[in-house]
Amino acid sequence: IVASEFMTIKDVSGYLKIKEQTVYRLVQQGKIPGLKLGGSWKVKRDHLDRMFDEILTEKLKDIKG
Repeated sequence: IVASEFMTIKDVSGYLKIKEQTVYRLVQQGKIPGLKLGGSWKVKRDHLDRMFDEILTEKLKDIKG
């Protein structure tokens, strides 16, 4: 596994263009898949992308009826 696949809270914040506090809260609530390692949260970029793809797929189904 390449280290760059893992994102910090700051990385996710920049990637999603939302505040770090919001990312932290979402990770703690389990709304963004993450793992706490050595006192800091790590998020795999592909997990984040997959989560978005699944949410968008569901929303498209809702729109199409």
